[in-house]
Amino acid sequence: MLSGIVFMWFVTAVGLWLVTRILPGVRAHSISGLLWAAVVLGLVNAFIRPLLWLLTFPLTILTLGLFALVINAFTLWLSAKMVKDFEIDGFGSALLAALIMAVLGMFGFALLHWILGGEVQMFYQSSQQETFI
Repeated sequence: MLSGIVFMWFVTAVGLWLVTRILPGVRAHSISGLLWAAVVLGLVNAFIRPLLWLLTFPLTILTLGLFALVINAFTLWLSAKMVKDFEIDGFGSALLAALIMAVLGMFGFALLHWILGGEVQMFYQSSQQETFI
């Protein structure tokens, strides 16, 4: 389980690094700032984003899921506000960054699926045993 968390943190850090290379409005002043931004983004996504999803669920349904990009942009922007060496100029840059991160995530998942030969599995622990989905 820890290896999965570390892998997702690494993928998030690489995605953020690529976004800083593509968008002029997103900057990381140091590698440590980029790594901390990935940690903070992971924590924001784990604790704050579910609440945002719950509160905006009707709007997300109404927009056929496009409002999810706004939520992702907000979490990126919030993470940038919390990390000193990671900056996003405005919400427009955060929205473009969220779009790029979503596309990179789709490509990353497809690549992982291809590398593992179609054996991408998510798992969780039940009370007594590991169960694979």
